[in-house]
Amino acid sequence: MRLVGLFAIIIVSSLLGTFGTNSAPKVTPASVSGQVWSFQTPLGIIYGIIPHEEVDYPSTRPAGTIIVNTSQRRLYYLLGGGRAIRYGIAVGMEGYGWSGVSTVAAKREWPDWTPTPDILRRFPNVPHHMIGGRDNPLGARALYLGDTLYRIHGTNEPWKLGGNVSSGCIRLSNDDIIDLYNRTRIGATVIVQK
Repeated sequence: MRLVGLFAIIIVSSLLGTFGTNSAPKVTPASVSGQVWSFQTPLGIIYGIIPHEEVDYPSTRPAGTIIVNTSQRRLYYLLGGGRAIRYGIAVGMEGYGWSGVSTVAAKREWPDWTPTPDILRRFPNVPHHMIGGRDNPLGARALYLGDTLYRIHGTNEPWKLGGNVSSGCIRLSNDDIIDLYNRTRIGATVIVQK
């Protein structure tokens, strides 16, 4: 019972910012674009989620089309009949955003990751190759876009969804990328809009 009480005091203290320092925990507030809220505690990062949901989305595009709206930080998978599934995403950081039309060229479960030379220059401490798994930044699934270096993929940092954090790829939570992966066929059109 004493251990439970001590554990509760540690959690409450960390939430109030009294554990280790006299300042409040670092909190990332929700933004207009719907960024996930998060804060660091001694026990790890606590964060919210952006739930995916079916929404109205009138479009002349066929069902199965993926539309990425980078300014909204949302991805829409078109269902047809004026409906779509909307997912919260993270997009390219300043200078790494892009727009255009591509197709899904390949799909991978628990993909390996080999950082580009540009990523290795900017982040020299990342490994030169990582096999797929829970610690891999590509997350649980990946949709490879045409002959580009870009992917729509999961993430091992879901608290960063809603932000501009990637090197141009589109990130979803692992639950959402699995859902999208299961719906998406190879050859599907992907439209990335600013």
